[in-house]
Amino acid sequence: MGLDVGEKRVGVALSDSMGIIASPSTVLTVSDIDAVQDDILKLACEYDVECIVVGLPRSMDGNLGKQAKRTQEFIENLSRRSDIQVESWDERLSTVAADRAMRESGMKRKKKKEHRDAMAAAIILQSYLEHRRFSNSVADVT
Repeated sequence: MGLDVGEKRVGVALSDSMGIIASPSTVLTVSDIDAVQDDILKLACEYDVECIVVGLPRSMDGNLGKQAKRTQEFIENLSRRSDIQVESWDERLSTVAADRAMRESGMKRKKKKEHRDAMAAAIILQSYLEHRRFSNSVADVT
């Protein structure tokens, strides 16, 4: 499962059972952190999620700003609430990539806004899955 955590919304993406393809799933509205984390954990149980990958919004120079620190707190809290592995993943430019993908698909403006966070979560998760797959294939060669 991939998450794009924002102040107002959390985009959620899921991968196929083989961990090859990430797809946008849903967008959760954040009214209360504990409630949204409950919803995330319910989805994780429903889909037998083994790992939750949370996008960490680093600045372009790699530093952690205010939102990244909030995201780290979100990750720590989520990790305490579940036995599911929770990892952070650099999400730089994921929203830009999501906007571009939706624009190229011809999606209407209103739909873009509704789906942007889930698409960004899918981009974060896909990047993580590809890195993991590449790292494993390199390890197999050595």
